[in-house]
Amino acid sequence: MRLLRGRADDHERDYRRTRELVARVAADREPALRVWTPHRQVAFGRRDRRADGYDRARAAATERGYPVLEREVGGRAVAYSGTTVALALAEPTADGRDGIQARYDRVTDAVRVALRDLGVDARDGEPPDAFCPGTHSLQADGKLVGLAQRVRQSVALTAGVVVVRDHAEIAAVLDPVYAALDVSFDPDSVGSIARAGGDDDPATVRHALEDALVGEATVRIERIRDT
Repeated sequence: MRLLRGRADDHERDYRRTRELVARVAADREPALRVWTPHRQVAFGRRDRRADGYDRARAAATERGYPVLEREVGGRAVAYSGTTVALALAEPTADGRDGIQARYDRVTDAVRVALRDLGVDARDGEPPDAFCPGTHSLQADGKLVGLAQRVRQSVALTAGVVVVRDHAEIAAVLDPVYAALDVSFDPDSVGSIARAGGDDDPATVRHALEDALVGEATVRIERIRDT
């Protein structure tokens, strides 16, 4: 398995690093994993971009110091504070739609193990009116993990967000964003590892997730420039 560490200079170039990772998996058929702390940003999904209030939502994010990114994977808007951890696991697949639930189950179980090692006993699901609502989430004193999956070019990309700290700040920026998009959102639904009483050092969280997601695989580490 290829393990990518680090991040690019800005949020848009950094997003391209993940897309390039997926393209390489399509070409060489070697699974690849990236676990990192993205730059401060609000990432919007396709449904957001079709909403009448999208321009207002973008303005609400940027006015609060959060640059905007438009992503391919995932549903509604997600905010990254700079301590938030993201994960991207790209795996070759022979049948684009085969094994979707099995991949979700495997990644969810691995993330749950990592959280337990960090002192958080997370359970399936999410509170009502959570950010980026979906059926593949984990909660502990609020939603702290959301997962999404996209299959393309014989590659399955399972991506996720883990809120480490800054749940109040994330809620504060997402509240006007979701209001502009006309999507129900409860700011108190945002959880974090810190809020749940776990180890909230972002580097420790990254390593715990890497260990759980790699499992018994042999890894080959590649690095991009840190900032």
